[in-house]
Amino acid sequence: MEERQIVLDTETTGLEPKEHRIIEIGCVELVDRRLSGNNFHVYLQPDREIDAAAIEVHGITNEFLADKPRFADVAEDLVAYLRGAELVIHNAPFDTGFLDAELNRLTGFEKISDYCEVLDTLVMARELHPGQRNSLDALCGRYDVDNSRRDKHGALLDAEILADVYLAMTGGQGALSLDAVGAEQAGEDGGQAGIRRVARDGMTLTVIRAGQQELAAHEARLDAIAAVAGEAVWRRPGD
Repeated sequence: MEERQIVLDTETTGLEPKEHRIIEIGCVELVDRRLSGNNFHVYLQPDREIDAAAIEVHGITNEFLADKPRFADVAEDLVAYLRGAELVIHNAPFDTGFLDAELNRLTGFEKISDYCEVLDTLVMARELHPGQRNSLDALCGRYDVDNSRRDKHGALLDAEILADVYLAMTGGQGALSLDAVGAEQAGEDGGQAGIRRVARDGMTLTVIRAGQQELAAHEARLDAIAAVAGEAVWRRPGD
C-alpha cells in the first residue's frame, strides 16, 4: 500500500484561532516519500482585517484577498484531499488549531485529526537536536535545504521547504534487522551469533546507477562537507 503524506502550512490574520482566520493554505503531497505534484493551494477571504504584525510576517494584504473564496467554499475539497493521509506540519498545534476552528464554524465537519494523522516536525527536531534552534530556517541551515526564496512566510512555499527538510531529517537508514540464530549455529557462523547466512544460489543483483541529478546532488553535498570539515574522504586519492 502506498504511503501518502501531506506537508501542510497555513497563514492567518493573527495568532488566536477563536478570533482570527486562515487566509492561505498550502499542501504538498508525498507518495512513498516522493513529491507527486498533486498539491493543494488556496488564498482565502477572511471577512476580517489582517493584523499589521501578521502582514509583516507573510505580506498578504486585505486588498489582495478581497476577491478570494471563503473557507466554507473550499472546506469539502480540502477535507477530501487530506482524508486518510498523514499530515506533516511544523509546530502542528498552531495549524491544526486554526483548521479545527474553521471546521467548527461549519456544519457537518469533524476535527482535522478525525480525517488524518498528524506528525509534528518541530517535536521531531527537538528530539533529534535538543537544546538547539529548531525553527524552519534553522533546520534549512542544518540540513542544507535552500530557503533563499523565503523573504516572507508563505503557506505553499513553506510547505515545499518543509517537505525537503522532512525528507532530509528522515532520510537516514532506520535500522538494520538481523535474524537471531540459535546458539547451536555459533560454530557454523564463526562464533558470530545473530547473523543468518543466506543462500545466494540463483540470486541476481540489480544495479541501479545514479542519474545526472543524483550525481550533481552528491557533488553538492561533498562541497558542503568540504566547506565545513575539509576535503571529504570520498575525494581523497588512495582512500
